Amino acid sequence: MIFIESTSTNPAFNLALEEYVFDYMPKDQEYFMLWQNENTIVVGKHQNTVEEINAAYVKERGIQVVRRLSGGGAVYHDLGNINFTFVVDADNIEQLNLQAFCQPVVKTLERLGVEAEQSGRNDITIDGKKFSGNSQYIKGKRIMHHGTLMFDSDLSVVAGALKVTGDKIQSKGFKSIRSRVTNIRPHIPADVDLERFKQVLREYMVQGEMTQYTLTKEDIEEVKKIQRERYDTWEWNYGASPEFQIQKSRRIEGCGKIDISMNVENGVITDYDSRGDYFGEGATPELKEKLIGCRLEEGALQEALKGFGLGACYSNLSLDDYIEVLCM
Repeated sequence: MIFIESTSTNPAFNLALEEYVFDYMPKDQEYFMLWQNENTIVVGKHQNTVEEINAAYVKERGIQVVRRLSGGGAVYHDLGNINFTFVVDADNIEQLNLQAFCQPVVKTLERLGVEAEQSGRNDITIDGKKFSGNSQYIKGKRIMHHGTLMFDSDLSVVAGALKVTGDKIQSKGFKSIRSRVTNIRPHIPADVDLERFKQVLREYMVQGEMTQYTLTKEDIEEVKKIQRERYDTWEWNYGASPEFQIQKSRRIEGCGKIDISMNVENGVITDYDSRGDYFGEGATPELKEKLIGCRLEEGALQEALKGFGLGACYSNLSLDDYIEVLCM
């Protein structure tokens, strides 16, 4: 098996690296990867990004949001978390399950004196608390299995970043299963730091011989090309969300209460209406014309509404406050 450790903490690069290893590295080899991301929410392929993140919290903390190739729920990454990936052949995909890849984690932790167990369809827990979520991407007879290992993550940020705000969102996408979480480090009897833990993972996660591979300049250029074309794009990270309906309600000083209803498909507003006790004409045909077909994203809305007389629709409502209502 070939071992690859990413030296980057950029989530878009690392997800592109997974895709590169899966699609472009020699298929007669199997791969094991370790990698870390700076503060990031990684959403599943079939999820509605808007539903999975606390947008105001994410913006305030500068947390990146990236969509992965595999299904499953949204997870939070920081530098206290380690991600592992297996890219292997599978002769019988139908009989291959997530547990087969979770078992090495359980066995590795046993060597550190930690009693862990597989739980549900894709979690690994300690004392009933989740520290690892796992998912898979399958194409042809090849499988990419990846998982998180929260070793020493900031659990307060985990909760805040993935906490959905009070807006009522009805989505056709899959909702994440939220559960209590824990870090691995407090459960290890000896004082083991993150670098030592990574070393243990390298030693015990794979049975048999491993050969380390260092990415070439050409490899990195190809990975960055994938990153630019997919993982850096709004269209992939937000626009690939399923159709959903969203209702937002805000009371804004000087303006009044605004209740907004929107339909959104592929991240683009397809219908819009509003009610409330505000002064003004509300959802005029002119406002709808500006909004429908526009991406539900701050920059796109700023551009679409530039120079528009919003005061005729909602008296005493600034453009910045209005866009915040729509996006947050």
